[in-house]
Amino acid sequence: MADNNIIFIGMPAVGKSTVGVVIAKRLGYRFVDTDILIQESEGKLLKDIIADVGPDGFLKVEDRVNAQVKAERTVISPGGSVVYCENAMKHYKEIGKVVYLQASFETINSRLKNAKGRGVVLRDGQTLKALYDERVKLFEKYADITVCEDNQKLEDTIESVLDALGE
Repeated sequence: MADNNIIFIGMPAVGKSTVGVVIAKRLGYRFVDTDILIQESEGKLLKDIIADVGPDGFLKVEDRVNAQVKAERTVISPGGSVVYCENAMKHYKEIGKVVYLQASFETINSRLKNAKGRGVVLRDGQTLKALYDERVKLFEKYADITVCEDNQKLEDTIESVLDALGE
């Protein structure tokens, strides 16, 4: 199994897919958005999967799909909740470098207009701030590299990631 992949983690709206696609192009890598893999595997949209099986059921699906990703020279962009998925994160740590796209709560909150509509896994009564605080600890635990994107334009973030990867 190759260990030359790049896996982006971070909150919804940090740009894991947007940054990921550009990085893949710049390095000549493939790009995989695992939310799309989940939708293909289940035959429905993320928000519909969450509505059908609940947050915990969704995390089981997310863990299974992410833990099965076979990749080489690929930029992988999983959903923000992948850090709750132990099998998936163990797999990702084995097959590549985990890059945490870090942003302040204020940045996330201003970018994220409709969390539920985006398929963000919020438990009943859980605020975005509570979710942010809970996930940050996990992002920090799994990250090999952390890139802060507060007050950075997209291009700055991309350059910071490439620098951090030594590209």
